[in-house]
Amino acid sequence: MNISPRPSIDEIAPGIHRISIPVPPEMIPGGFSFNQYLVVDERPLLFHTGPKRMFALVREQIEKVLPVSKLRYIAFSHVEADECGGLADFLAAAPEARPVCSEVAAMVSIRDLVDVEPLAMADGQTLDLGQHKLVWQSTPHLPHGWECGYLFDTTTKTLFCGDLFTQPGMGERPLVSDDILTVSEAFRRQTDYFSHTRNAPALIEKLAQLQPERLACMHGSAWSGDGAALLRKLGQSLAL
Repeated sequence: MNISPRPSIDEIAPGIHRISIPVPPEMIPGGFSFNQYLVVDERPLLFHTGPKRMFALVREQIEKVLPVSKLRYIAFSHVEADECGGLADFLAAAPEARPVCSEVAAMVSIRDLVDVEPLAMADGQTLDLGQHKLVWQSTPHLPHGWECGYLFDTTTKTLFCGDLFTQPGMGERPLVSDDILTVSEAFRRQTDYFSHTRNAPALIEKLAQLQPERLACMHGSAWSGDGAALLRKLGQSLAL
């Protein structure tokens, strides 16, 4: 895997590619990264679009693997610029693609923001891409957004965990197995980006029971290891 401060794409699991768009320290103190995940299959899916202004950068990385026009699904955790700011641009570039989001996101936002009818996912609903089977996990307000949810790939045991385990810095390493909890918890305490939902312990345990082996983080490195144990450590930290 390449280590680079430039936009990059790296395969972190069979058929799953992490796209990373780094932002240098002169723009965001300490630097930051915005990650998207491309699932290559019979019906390719992009998880998160990045902000609208990053559309060309993300598209360029996707096209190293496949034409953007082949995308069939554009999925995202919740409605924020870095999750779905480029949605309309990707739908224009991939005419057969549909947005994939929670039922709440579809109802209150997406049907008004774009003209393509979204695939509104219920908790536990499966999206079949071919070899990869993605199951929607509803997690309202975890870490924020009442429409929030995640996708879990049962084929590779990869949890597309959005803003959980957000790590500062430019995310030069595509996939790591060392400690990301310490730095992500320091960042959480500094920025206070969690919603403080009283349901956090139950929702984190719900995700832990999936026993993920990879965490596809939106900011920073993706992670490989005992995902259930790491999630439970996060739950314990949130309770302090």
